[in-house]
Amino acid sequence: MIDIRRVFTSVEDIFHEGGPRAARPLRRGSIAAVLTNPYAGRYEADILPMMAALNPVGLDLAQRLLAAMAVPVADIQGYGKGAIIGAAGEHEHGALWHVPGGYAMRELLGWKGDAAAYAAGQGEAKTGQPANALAIVPSTKKVGGPGCTLDVPLTHINASYVRSHFDAIEVRVPGAPRPDEMVVILAMSTGPRVHARVGGLAADAIAKWDGQR
Repeated sequence: MIDIRRVFTSVEDIFHEGGPRAARPLRRGSIAAVLTNPYAGRYEADILPMMAALNPVGLDLAQRLLAAMAVPVADIQGYGKGAIIGAAGEHEHGALWHVPGGYAMRELLGWKGDAAAYAAGQGEAKTGQPANALAIVPSTKKVGGPGCTLDVPLTHINASYVRSHFDAIEVRVPGAPRPDEMVVILAMSTGPRVHARVGGLAADAIAKWDGQR
């Protein structure tokens, strides 16, 4: 079911946004795979086979993105995912990326839960094991034409309430998706917004380790 036409990767370093120059720039990256949508042009009641087929795509893209960002796993502090569906598809096809994209990044970053449990909506880490990437991976999706953009949300990998890491990265693949295609996207970052200063839970104050606080 998987026919990938293109893989598009982007990495940026943000040194400042008009304020003091950061001692260490914020690095943000995204990776997008353009693939054929097997359900384009018709309504299909059972679309779950495509979700299973996307699992290895998620793992591959997560590994490619980390390599492109050229930082150790321990440096990744934020993540997000998204999908753009071509005009002959439907919004729900974007939801097929939730599990393959989400668990792939969490597994890569040290999550110790079980992928099958995550797919069933039970994403907690296994009791007694060290864990990372505890927070749900935020996502967005839309139906759009070739070259359209998607703002992919980013949050802290261990606590969704860490306000300094609320962010978004704009992703656009020139010429994609065609009507019968979909674009699946992963994004990562190495820290908070470069001039974050609006309070809230700080990353070094995470205490509950429940994926939220």
